Amino acid sequence: MTGEAKLTEAPGGLRPGGEGWFVVNVRDTEWGTHDAFGSGCVFENREGAPFGELGINISVVQPGQPLCLYHEENAQEDFLVLGGACVLVVNGEERPLRAWDFVHSPAGTEHVIVGAGKGPSIVLAVGSRPETERLRYPVSELAANHGASAREDTSDPQEAYAAFDRPQPGRPDCWDELPWA
Repeated sequence: MTGEAKLTEAPGGLRPGGEGWFVVNVRDTEWGTHDAFGSGCVFENREGAPFGELGINISVVQPGQPLCLYHEENAQEDFLVLGGACVLVVNGEERPLRAWDFVHSPAGTEHVIVGAGKGPSIVLAVGSRPETERLRYPVSELAANHGASAREDTSDPQEAYAAFDRPQPGRPDCWDELPWA
């Protein structure tokens, strides 16, 4: 039987202190903010108790903010827009998204989601964790129009994100507007 992981206080909220099952509310879990890529919580403790099989997080982005850089990988990712409006850039095309739209992104699909509309957008992201992760950040003029393209084609995340600071612990400025606040 699996034991319960103790939740520990981190600068951005609660995170698991080790392996095991746990329950945490979105408002209490560890959050980070980024000027370019919005805010989010990851639920896991990537240093002390990473999730080996499945990544899951919630992101909050303002209009014009991408969740990340345009990329493709060797793993499935799925997204559910929980609130607000977004734009999906996928394989060189744009698609509008609204609350409760679901996006399935099989391995090898180039994609990024960008906040749109008049206020914050909330996106639940889930992705499988392959034994060997392979990423590619292609240069995309369409993604660049949204501030979401790497400067050069690369398979190195550190190179792709070199121009950006790391996220900082904390909650987004729009915290009081969010459903779990």
